[in-house]
Amino acid sequence: SAIFNFQSLLTVILLLICTCAYVRSLAPSLLDKNKTGLLGIFWKCARIGERKSPYVAVCCVVMAFSILFMQ
Repeated sequence: SAIFNFQSLLTVILLLICTCAYVRSLAPSLLDKNKTGLLGIFWKCARIGERKSPYVAVCCVVMAFSILFMQ
């Protein structure tokens, strides 16, 4: 049901990026060997979370403020 609601879709994408970056920081070998295919999406999300971490953090804060106070 998150696909049909844009704000829920953005929340799911942000959580996916943050989770993949966290998992890669704990165990880099899990995501490094899967750079292609379906599991490559998780590797790409981890790279986005690492390289764009200030922007991802700002988006997470804005999303949290939006969820807590706007709904």
